Amino acid sequence: MEEIISKNGTGMLMIPDISGFTDFVINTNMVIGKYITESLLKSIIDSNNLSFKVSEIEGDAVLFYKYRQIPSFDDTIVQIVVMCQNFKKELARLSLELTMEISLSLKIIVHYGAFNQYKIGKFEKLYGATVVEAHQMLKNHIAKFPPYALFSEAFLKANFEHPAQSTIEYDNCDNCIYLAKIGYIHYL
Repeated sequence: MEEIISKNGTGMLMIPDISGFTDFVINTNMVIGKYITESLLKSIIDSNNLSFKVSEIEGDAVLFYKYRQIPSFDDTIVQIVVMCQNFKKELARLSLELTMEISLSLKIIVHYGAFNQYKIGKFEKLYGATVVEAHQMLKNHIAKFPPYALFSEAFLKANFEHPAQSTIEYDNCDNCIYLAKIGYIHYL
């Protein structure tokens, strides 16, 4: 019987997800599509300046997590900006190299809560309502267009005593919206 190891904790989840991926896969040569996807996912993972652990790569997304001492809102914004910039640079490089337009962008979900980690054999997985909620946030109808970052209300509450007032400095930009009970959208 396989050994099952479980870790429990409260922490942060971050999911950078490539938007436009389904159409891209359907309409792109498999060898070229695989090369582009690998390159873009690598640019996301290499941009991990906050030492998140990678739970898994899910086709067009990376599930990052961090237990306990979560990064501040400001540090998270900086991390997201770096990820987005590196993704855009890699996208531009690939477009030039392959002489083709690549219509992909990035959306990033940030959530906070309790989740478990378990291991079966060499596979490690995250488990819990927080993980399900983060994935549901990817399928939202709130954000108008990618690229964007969506911070859950739970993440904001973990960082700020009064989330609505604490993000005001970011709301001075035309592309930032705070939605009570949902979270904060920052268009990139």
